[in-house]
Amino acid sequence: HALGKMPLAIEVVDAAGAWIGGATWVVQVGDVLDRGDDEQALLDWFERLEGEARAAGGRFVWLLGNHELMNAAGDLRYVTAGGFRDFEDVPGLPLARFADVPTAARARVAALAPGGPYAQVMAGQNLAVVVGDTVFVHGGIRPGYAAVLADDITRARCWLAGHGPPPRALTDDDGPVWDRSYALGDDCAALAQALAELGVARMVVGHTTQAAGITSACAGQVWRVDVGLARHYGGPHQALELTAAGTAVIAAAPP
Repeated sequence: HALGKMPLAIEVVDAAGAWIGGATWVVQVGDVLDRGDDEQALLDWFERLEGEARAAGGRFVWLLGNHELMNAAGDLRYVTAGGFRDFEDVPGLPLARFADVPTAARARVAALAPGGPYAQVMAGQNLAVVVGDTVFVHGGIRPGYAAVLADDITRARCWLAGHGPPPRALTDDDGPVWDRSYALGDDCAALAQALAELGVARMVVGHTTQAAGITSACAGQVWRVDVGLARHYGGPHQALELTAAGTAVIAAAPP
């Protein structure tokens, strides 16, 4: 899974996958699922990195993308063959509850459906996060959405944990996990309004593959960091670095 190789390439983990990034903050902007095999191991690793980074004074933050919400809702259109074999060894899955699901998909559905053990893991994650003067989100945050974002984050987390209805974000084409307006266009006026509502200087988005690598628009107010790491896309290995000195794209050879 190429996504799992990037922390090694940017030198925040060692060869054994342990955090060595110290006080560095790493933000992954969603779509951990449906991008390759070994997803169960990847989720377990991300959970471990969260704790290790925090203990070292840093942070490892991974956000919910549309594919996390899709899997929780039972939409398995993009699952790989290996992905269907994932989660079969999770103990205590309520498989009988999903007797109407094809056998090959039953363990995955039971693990990721709201209230399931790996849906509970995803319930610990957010739809967006503000770090310093930057907001990170999978798709994008349109003007007016800032007012309901906190409520939708709460709804998403509660739904994944098995309590309450799905969040607005699951089906809202203009919502934070589906919006592509900043990735495909340069509506700088709308972006500036959204940033002002959020009280930040820039937005970092994923969701829409940038074939040539990380791009920016609107004088650096939006950065598009989906470079197509998955084997299906074969994109470059890149990460965006934000420091007090400025913004830089880190290019790394695939490990």
